[in-house]
Order: sequence, then structure tokens, then C-alpha cells
Amino acid sequence: MYINPILKSRNLGRMLEFSDTLSTPHIIIDPEMVKNEFRNLVSKFPRTKIFYAVKANPCPEILRLVARLGSNFDVASRYELDMLIGLGVEPERMFYGNTIKKAADIAYFYSKGVRTFASDCEDDLLKIARNAPGSKVYFRLLLEGAEATADWPLSRKFGCRAEVIQDLIVKAIDVGLDVFGLSFHVGSQQRDIEQWDLALRAVAEICKVSPVPIRLINMGGGLPAHYLHEAKPLSTYAAHINRYIEKYFPDPTTRPEIAMEPGRSLVADSGILVTEVVTVARKSVEAEIRWVYLDAGKFNGLIETLDESVKYVVKTEDEIKGTADPTEPRAEVILAGPTCDSMDVMYEDYKYTMPESLKSGERLYFLSTGAYTSSYASVAFNGFPPIQTYVLPQHFVARRLIK
Repeated sequence: MYINPILKSRNLGRMLEFSDTLSTPHIIIDPEMVKNEFRNLVSKFPRTKIFYAVKANPCPEILRLVARLGSNFDVASRYELDMLIGLGVEPERMFYGNTIKKAADIAYFYSKGVRTFASDCEDDLLKIARNAPGSKVYFRLLLEGAEATADWPLSRKFGCRAEVIQDLIVKAIDVGLDVFGLSFHVGSQQRDIEQWDLALRAVAEICKVSPVPIRLINMGGGLPAHYLHEAKPLSTYAAHINRYIEKYFPDPTTRPEIAMEPGRSLVADSGILVTEVVTVARKSVEAEIRWVYLDAGKFNGLIETLDESVKYVVKTEDEIKGTADPTEPRAEVILAGPTCDSMDVMYEDYKYTMPESLKSGERLYFLSTGAYTSSYASVAFNGFPPIQTYVLPQHFVARRLIK
């Protein structure tokens, strides 16, 4: 039987005890799970350089933790850059991985010592040449077809086709940039491991025709977290992906450096989003399905429920604390957020069931919410403040984990 990983954490009881002292909504992170997941990732991909995707969860405690564990960083904006520099992370450990960037931001990264930039079009490439002269560039390949098997697709907006990359390589050489590598992203929460096979085959073909050696293959993210529907274990993904790397780059002496940018897979399972039931309502006398309104919604931590793409494991307080009555009647509900916006409905087509006794004031717990929750939350839509993230507890992090 599938059990969400955080329910097996030795710190679950302490997380719930700490959560009880806080007002809702909030997110609790178990840093020990982040530490263990990072070490597991390194052990499964021993020849791969890790660049944590800061956008997944920019909580300073998490950044400090993975930095001390040896992670590098995929940085999306000057604000993430400033945060990392403020934490003492060296610019040599960073990629500016966003292909959509202003000239001023490129210059800012360059002034801070960052020398590796992603790109996917000539306009961006020329901005890099003017504002970060001599820097390393890697080009993002557009993957087509991976969207269908990823819970949160990323392919259409970013990257370009192989023939465009070939032209960009020549252009980069002409303007004095250092052609460093190629990258791709198979889509976040990618359930089809074969997508890495297709992507690595495509970049291998570009390597064959490149006029200069390709020294980096950045595989991006895509490794899954554990939501309502069970994902294959990391060991299965690693076994296949490492085999694909060896298939397309068989000679270890000439193989490009391999990098990856885990975000979701590294931090999602460590988090619990805790929310309070605001109202339970029925829309008519005959209605069988209740509407359950929560104080967290799409605009405050649960944006990845858009189109019901990510389906979290949701527990009542009795369920997560092991005091639920298994004979208590349950019925289908629609889960919605608190704002005055009709799209703030998390789950309507997919029906979760809740105890018939569920009432206002009770808490619900969304599991595996350590990634893309607080970092996606609105600043003040309807006046609600951004959801807060707490690492359990601060002295525990300092004393036992960040060593």
C-alpha cells in the first residue's frame, strides 16, 4: 500500500506539534527529509553535478542546507541571486538558467561574478554578448511531445529546435562567447522515464554536428515527488537515465559533464501545507456534494491545482495524527479557496472524500507541499498575506543538520 513519505518521517509528530502553535495557513518543512533526499540523489547520480532550482522553494534555511551539502544553484532572477550571495554562496556555483532576461539583469549577474548563462534565441544571445562578454552559454532544446506525460508541462515556452541551436552555436562563436553546453527539461513531475531517452538522443545528435565540443549536458528537472498517485522510486529513474547517458555518450573520457536541476523532487515531500476549514456549505437542499472552503487556495500556496494538474494527498487532523475512526461515514466534497475569485477552486472534477462530520475550524493537511507552494503564492490578492513557511524547528536545523 502506498504511503506518502512524510507520513513515515520520524519528525512527523514534532511537525504537527509545532504546527499546532501556528495560525493557518502555513507550510512546515522537515529539513531532515531534504538532507536525506539530497544525499539519495547524489548517490543515485554519482557522476552528475547538482544545481538546486531555487524557484522550487527559496526558503533561506533550505538554501543554506543544500549549499552546505555541496549543491550548486539554478538561478532565475537577480532577486534569487542576491539571496544566495547574502547567504555566502559563491557565484561560481550558479547558472543563470532563465532564458527570458533583461540586458540589465545579465549585466547585474556578470557584475556579481556569474559566468554561465542559458539561452534559446539570438536576441537573448546578443544581450549576453554585450553585457557578459566572454561568458559561457548553454542552449536549451525545445522538447515536443513531453507535455502529455508531465503533470506540470514546461516545454512550449522555453527552448528552440535543434536547427536553431546549430545557428546559435555559430553566432555565439562569432560574438566571442564560450559555447559550453546544451540543456533540456522534460517537464515537471514527468512520469514517463523514456522522455529522458528521447531528449538525450536529441542532444547527442546536436553534439555530433557542433563545430566546437559540447562540454555540458544539463538535464534540467522533472524527477517526481509523491502526490496522490504513486510515482516510481528514484532508483528506477536513476537506473534508466544513467543507462541513457551511457548509451548516447559511451566514452567517459569524451562525455560532456552532466548536470541536473532538481527542485520538486528534492524538497516537495518534506513539506506539509496546513489549512483551516472556513466554511462547509451545500448549494441546494438536495445537494449531495459539500463545498469545503479553506483559508488557503490557488492564490496562496495551491496554484499547482490549476486544471487539477497536481493532486495532493489531503488528510484531516484525525487522519494524520492516527486517531480517525475508520467506520465514520465519508462523502465527496469540492475543495475551494477563500478568495472572491471563481477560479479559486482546487478540486471539483476529481472528488476527494471527507468525513461527514467535517466542520468549520478543523484543519486539513496537504502533503508533499514543500515545492512550488510558497514561491508561487500571491503577494496580497484580496488582501491575504503570502503563506508563511516554517522549518522545523529553527534550533533543530542549526544544531543537527547544517554541519
